[in-house]
Amino acid sequence: MASSQFFLCLDVVLGGTAAIAQGEHSQCQDNPPDMSLRGGEAGGVVDDLPGGFRAYVTGASSSRAIVLASDVFGFEAPLLRKIADKAGEAGYFVVVPDFFNGDYLNSSEHLTEWLKIHSPVKAAKDAKPLFVALKKEGKSIGVGGYCWGGKFCVEMAKTNDVKVVSMSHPYSVVADDMKEVKRPVEILGAQNDSNTPPKLVYQFVNVLRKRAEIPYYAKVFPGVSHGFACRYNITDPFAVKTAQQALALMIDWFDKYLK
Repeated sequence: MASSQFFLCLDVVLGGTAAIAQGEHSQCQDNPPDMSLRGGEAGGVVDDLPGGFRAYVTGASSSRAIVLASDVFGFEAPLLRKIADKAGEAGYFVVVPDFFNGDYLNSSEHLTEWLKIHSPVKAAKDAKPLFVALKKEGKSIGVGGYCWGGKFCVEMAKTNDVKVVSMSHPYSVVADDMKEVKRPVEILGAQNDSNTPPKLVYQFVNVLRKRAEIPYYAKVFPGVSHGFACRYNITDPFAVKTAQQALALMIDWFDKYLK
Protein backbone atom coordinates (compact mmCIF):
# COMPACT_ATOMS: atom_id res chain seq x y z
CA MET A 1 0.00 0.00 0.00
CA ALA A 2 1.43 3.37 -0.96
CA SER A 3 1.96 5.95 1.74
CA SER A 4 -0.01 8.89 0.40
CA GLN A 5 -0.99 12.10 2.12
CA PHE A 6 -2.38 15.42 1.01
CA PHE A 7 -3.02 18.57 3.01
CA LEU A 8 -4.89 21.31 1.19
CA CYS A 9 -7.66 23.54 2.51
CA LEU A 10 -10.71 23.91 0.29
CA ASP A 11 -10.51 27.69 0.36
CA VAL A 12 -6.93 27.46 -0.91
CA VAL A 13 -8.04 25.25 -3.80
CA LEU A 14 -10.81 27.61 -4.78
CA GLY A 15 -8.60 30.65 -4.35
CA GLY A 16 -5.76 29.36 -6.53
CA THR A 17 -4.73 31.72 -9.29
CA ALA A 18 -4.72 30.70 -12.91
CA ALA A 19 -1.56 29.31 -14.46
CA ILE A 20 0.63 31.89 -16.13
CA ALA A 21 0.09 32.41 -19.83
CA GLN A 22 3.06 32.32 -22.18
CA GLY A 23 4.65 35.73 -22.53
CA GLU A 24 3.38 37.11 -19.23
CA HIS A 25 5.58 37.93 -16.27
CA SER A 26 6.60 34.86 -14.32
CA GLN A 27 7.01 34.64 -10.56
CA CYS A 28 10.16 32.64 -11.32
CA GLN A 29 11.89 35.99 -11.78
CA ASP A 30 10.60 37.59 -8.58
CA ASN A 31 12.81 38.16 -5.53
CA PRO A 32 16.22 37.32 -7.00
CA PRO A 33 18.72 36.05 -4.43
CA ASP A 34 20.58 38.54 -2.27
CA MET A 35 24.20 37.66 -2.97
CA SER A 36 25.35 39.78 -0.02
CA LEU A 37 24.18 36.95 2.23
CA ARG A 38 27.12 34.79 1.11
CA GLY A 39 29.50 33.65 3.79
CA GLY A 40 29.84 31.04 6.47
CA GLU A 41 29.29 28.14 4.07
CA ALA A 42 30.18 24.71 5.35
CA GLY A 43 31.04 23.24 1.96
CA GLY A 44 32.99 24.22 -1.13
CA VAL A 45 32.89 24.25 -4.92
CA VAL A 46 34.16 21.28 -6.91
CA ASP A 47 34.97 21.91 -10.58
CA ASP A 48 35.20 18.48 -12.18
CA LEU A 49 32.27 16.28 -11.26
CA PRO A 50 31.23 13.51 -13.69
CA GLY A 51 29.26 15.05 -16.52
CA GLY A 52 31.49 18.12 -16.49
CA PHE A 53 29.59 19.94 -13.76
CA ARG A 54 30.78 22.42 -11.20
CA ALA A 55 28.93 21.97 -7.93
CA TYR A 56 28.66 23.13 -4.37
CA VAL A 57 29.40 20.07 -2.24
CA THR A 58 28.71 19.84 1.47
CA GLY A 59 27.67 17.49 4.22
CA ALA A 60 28.70 14.19 5.67
CA SER A 61 30.63 11.29 4.22
CA SER A 62 27.47 9.26 3.88
CA SER A 63 25.93 6.54 1.77
CA ARG A 64 22.85 8.78 1.52
CA ALA A 65 23.18 11.54 -1.08
CA ILE A 66 20.98 14.47 -2.03
CA VAL A 67 21.30 16.26 -5.35
CA LEU A 68 19.69 19.71 -5.15
CA ALA A 69 18.51 21.28 -8.40
CA SER A 70 18.33 25.06 -8.18
CA ASP A 71 15.80 27.56 -9.38
CA VAL A 72 16.57 29.76 -12.39
CA PHE A 73 19.08 31.85 -10.39
CA GLY A 74 21.55 29.02 -10.09
CA PHE A 75 23.67 27.18 -7.56
CA GLU A 76 25.46 30.23 -6.17
CA ALA A 77 22.36 31.55 -4.37
CA PRO A 78 23.24 31.91 -0.66
CA LEU A 79 19.95 30.62 0.73
CA LEU A 80 20.14 27.53 -1.48
CA ARG A 81 23.60 26.79 -0.12
CA LYS A 82 22.29 27.22 3.42
CA ILE A 83 19.62 24.64 2.61
CA ALA A 84 22.35 22.32 1.34
CA ASP A 85 24.37 22.83 4.52
CA LYS A 86 21.33 22.07 6.68
CA ALA A 87 20.74 18.85 4.74
CA GLY A 88 24.41 18.04 5.25
CA GLU A 89 24.03 18.59 8.99
CA ALA A 90 21.19 16.06 8.90
CA GLY A 91 23.65 13.38 7.78
CA TYR A 92 23.55 13.62 4.00
CA PHE A 93 26.21 14.06 1.35
CA VAL A 94 24.85 16.97 -0.68
CA VAL A 95 25.67 18.08 -4.23
CA VAL A 96 24.26 21.26 -5.79
CA PRO A 97 25.32 21.16 -9.47
CA ASP A 98 25.56 24.20 -11.73
CA PHE A 99 23.26 22.85 -14.40
CA PHE A 100 23.39 26.24 -16.21
CA ASN A 101 27.19 26.53 -16.54
CA GLY A 102 27.04 30.00 -15.02
CA ASP A 103 24.34 31.24 -17.41
CA TYR A 104 21.70 32.11 -14.84
CA LEU A 105 18.49 33.92 -15.66
CA ASN A 106 18.59 37.67 -15.10
CA SER A 107 15.77 40.16 -14.79
CA SER A 108 16.17 41.41 -18.36
CA GLU A 109 15.85 37.99 -20.00
CA HIS A 110 12.65 36.38 -21.21
CA LEU A 111 12.07 33.14 -19.32
CA THR A 112 10.69 31.27 -22.31
CA GLU A 113 13.75 32.07 -24.42
CA TRP A 114 16.13 31.16 -21.58
CA LEU A 115 14.41 27.82 -21.10
CA LYS A 116 15.02 26.91 -24.74
CA ILE A 117 18.71 26.80 -23.86
CA HIS A 118 18.30 25.42 -20.34
CA SER A 119 15.73 22.67 -20.56
CA PRO A 120 15.31 20.70 -17.31
CA VAL A 121 14.35 17.67 -19.38
CA LYS A 122 17.66 17.81 -21.26
CA ALA A 123 19.53 18.56 -18.04
CA ALA A 124 18.17 15.38 -16.46
CA LYS A 125 19.59 13.38 -19.37
CA ASP A 126 22.91 15.24 -19.28
CA ALA A 127 23.22 14.56 -15.55
CA LYS A 128 23.23 10.77 -16.06
CA PRO A 129 27.03 10.46 -15.54
CA LEU A 130 26.78 12.24 -12.19
CA PHE A 131 24.11 9.86 -10.91
CA VAL A 132 25.99 6.84 -12.25
CA ALA A 133 29.11 7.97 -10.39
CA LEU A 134 27.23 8.50 -7.13
CA LYS A 135 25.65 5.06 -7.40
CA LYS A 136 29.07 3.49 -8.08
CA GLU A 137 30.17 4.99 -4.77
CA GLY A 138 27.36 3.05 -3.14
CA LYS A 139 25.16 6.06 -2.50
CA SER A 140 21.38 6.00 -2.32
CA ILE A 141 20.21 9.20 -4.03
CA GLY A 142 17.37 11.62 -3.52
CA VAL A 143 16.74 14.77 -5.55
CA GLY A 144 15.35 18.01 -4.21
CA GLY A 145 14.34 20.75 -6.61
CA TYR A 146 13.08 24.32 -6.60
CA CYS A 147 11.22 26.04 -9.47
CA TRP A 148 13.21 24.90 -12.55
CA GLY A 149 14.60 22.14 -10.36
CA GLY A 150 11.08 20.84 -9.73
CA LYS A 151 10.79 19.73 -13.33
CA PHE A 152 14.29 18.26 -13.10
CA CYS A 153 13.06 16.26 -10.07
CA VAL A 154 10.12 14.86 -11.97
CA GLU A 155 12.30 13.81 -14.88
CA MET A 156 14.68 12.02 -12.52
CA ALA A 157 11.73 10.33 -10.80
CA LYS A 158 10.90 8.75 -14.15
CA THR A 159 14.24 6.89 -14.07
CA ASN A 160 15.86 4.20 -11.95
CA ASP A 161 18.76 6.50 -11.03
CA VAL A 162 17.19 7.88 -7.85
CA LYS A 163 15.19 6.56 -4.89
CA VAL A 164 13.01 9.56 -4.05
CA VAL A 165 12.34 13.19 -5.02
CA SER A 166 10.99 16.31 -3.35
CA MET A 167 10.00 19.42 -5.29
CA SER A 168 9.16 22.86 -3.95
CA HIS A 169 7.15 25.42 -5.96
CA PRO A 170 7.90 23.60 -9.25
CA TYR A 171 7.76 25.23 -12.66
CA SER A 172 6.47 23.59 -15.88
CA VAL A 173 5.43 20.33 -14.22
CA VAL A 174 2.13 18.98 -15.58
CA ALA A 175 -0.32 16.39 -14.32
CA ASP A 176 0.72 13.89 -17.00
CA ASP A 177 4.21 13.84 -15.47
CA MET A 178 2.70 12.11 -12.47
CA LYS A 179 1.64 9.22 -14.68
CA GLU A 180 5.30 8.44 -15.42
CA VAL A 181 7.08 8.83 -12.10
CA LYS A 182 8.51 5.64 -10.63
CA ARG A 183 9.69 6.95 -7.28
CA PRO A 184 8.15 8.45 -4.14
CA VAL A 185 7.40 12.10 -4.81
CA GLU A 186 6.84 15.01 -2.45
CA ILE A 187 5.17 18.21 -3.70
CA LEU A 188 5.43 21.41 -1.66
CA GLY A 189 3.32 24.16 -3.19
CA ALA A 190 2.32 27.72 -2.37
CA GLN A 191 -1.11 29.26 -2.08
CA ASN A 192 -0.21 32.28 -4.20
CA ASP A 193 1.92 30.54 -6.81
CA SER A 194 0.80 31.55 -10.31
CA ASN A 195 3.12 29.01 -11.98
CA THR A 196 1.88 25.99 -10.06
CA PRO A 197 -1.31 27.12 -8.31
CA PRO A 198 -3.05 24.93 -5.72
CA LYS A 199 -5.53 23.60 -8.27
CA LEU A 200 -2.62 22.22 -10.31
CA VAL A 201 -1.13 20.60 -7.21
CA TYR A 202 -4.54 19.01 -6.71
CA GLN A 203 -4.36 17.66 -10.27
CA PHE A 204 -0.99 16.07 -9.45
CA VAL A 205 -2.51 14.43 -6.40
CA ASN A 206 -5.56 13.25 -8.33
CA VAL A 207 -3.24 11.32 -10.67
CA LEU A 208 -1.04 9.97 -7.89
CA ARG A 209 -3.88 8.73 -5.70
CA LYS A 210 -4.88 6.42 -8.57
CA ARG A 211 -1.38 4.92 -8.59
CA ALA A 212 -1.30 2.96 -5.36
CA GLU A 213 2.28 1.81 -5.98
CA ILE A 214 3.74 5.35 -5.84
CA PRO A 215 4.06 6.94 -2.39
CA TYR A 216 3.42 10.67 -2.38
CA TYR A 217 3.00 13.60 -0.05
CA ALA A 218 1.64 17.02 -1.00
CA LYS A 219 1.20 20.22 0.95
CA VAL A 220 0.23 23.75 -0.07
CA PHE A 221 1.62 26.39 2.27
CA PRO A 222 -0.79 29.27 2.93
CA GLY A 223 0.14 32.92 2.52
CA VAL A 224 3.27 32.42 0.40
CA SER A 225 4.18 32.62 -3.28
CA HIS A 226 6.47 30.91 -5.76
CA GLY A 227 10.02 30.80 -4.42
CA PHE A 228 8.99 30.60 -0.77
CA ALA A 229 11.31 27.68 0.02
CA CYS A 230 14.58 29.10 -1.31
CA ARG A 231 14.10 32.84 -1.99
CA TYR A 232 12.42 34.05 1.15
CA ASN A 233 12.78 37.34 2.99
CA ILE A 234 15.09 36.63 5.93
CA THR A 235 13.65 39.62 7.84
CA ASP A 236 10.09 38.21 7.68
CA PRO A 237 9.53 35.70 10.52
CA PHE A 238 6.58 34.08 8.75
CA ALA A 239 8.58 33.60 5.56
CA VAL A 240 11.53 32.17 7.48
CA LYS A 241 9.32 29.79 9.45
CA THR A 242 7.57 28.57 6.28
CA ALA A 243 10.88 27.92 4.53
CA GLN A 244 12.14 26.04 7.58
CA GLN A 245 9.01 23.89 7.54
CA ALA A 246 9.53 23.09 3.85
CA LEU A 247 13.14 22.10 4.50
CA ALA A 248 12.12 19.89 7.42
CA LEU A 249 9.49 18.15 5.30
CA MET A 250 12.03 17.51 2.54
CA ILE A 251 14.55 16.02 4.95
CA ASP A 252 11.87 13.90 6.65
CA TRP A 253 10.79 12.61 3.23
CA PHE A 254 14.35 11.62 2.36
CA ASP A 255 14.86 10.07 5.80
CA LYS A 256 11.91 7.84 5.06
CA TYR A 257 13.04 6.56 1.66
CA LEU A 258 16.84 6.79 1.62
CA LYS A 259 18.39 3.90 3.49
